[in-house]
Amino acid sequence: MLELKNISYSVVDENGEKKDILKNINLEISEHFVAVTGPNGGGKSTLAKIIAGIIKPTAGQILLDGEDITDLNITERANKGISFAFQQPVHFKGLTVKDMVSIASGRTMTTHQVCDVLSEVGLCARDYVDREVNSSLSGGELKRIEIAMILARGTKLSLFDEPEAGIDLWSFNSLIKVFEKMRDDINGAILIISHQERILNIADKIIVLANGEISSIGSKEEVFPKLFLEAGSCQRLQDKI
Repeated sequence: MLELKNISYSVVDENGEKKDILKNINLEISEHFVAVTGPNGGGKSTLAKIIAGIIKPTAGQILLDGEDITDLNITERANKGISFAFQQPVHFKGLTVKDMVSIASGRTMTTHQVCDVLSEVGLCARDYVDREVNSSLSGGELKRIEIAMILARGTKLSLFDEPEAGIDLWSFNSLIKVFEKMRDDINGAILIISHQERILNIADKIIVLANGEISSIGSKEEVFPKLFLEAGSCQRLQDKI
């Protein structure tokens, strides 16, 4: 279980003024599939980066299965079982898909084992196993390869920051199927930052983050009515302006 206690994060802007990005966040994440949503600029990606260890909170404590990991960096947290998938997957010139999946797993994998993982994310293994991870791959292909790397690691907590960003509708539909399969099969928790209703719809718990604070938390049945009401109010206000 991941627990956040009084997590805050502030920066100093170009005018020398303090800006609060996250304000006293308290969360327990023990469910299998959790989604974080909310308006742009609400602090969602910052929260994901703090959990992953990319940035340190200004205040507060992070516990993983009861262990304080607040001061651990991203590599140390990865060794503890936290994986992080960026909005834009990184290209690695000279490394094949097989290389990347094998490296991510932390062990030497056979071609057959790599093919099994690629099949889990909907990729025809024979077409990808020896391909170089570079710009010749589409955004959707890179996203699924990154998910395959996370599956190969078998981590306690898998973080995804807006996995739908920059991919076409066909790739997004394929990605949804991958996440549905992960939700059912993966050993561990999944935390996804997303605006997409189809991703929110398969979550066990939804967290709404706005203005650096948790404005709502609960099941989709509890959160959706308030979420869509707030979205509708914002749209009506924009229509009047």
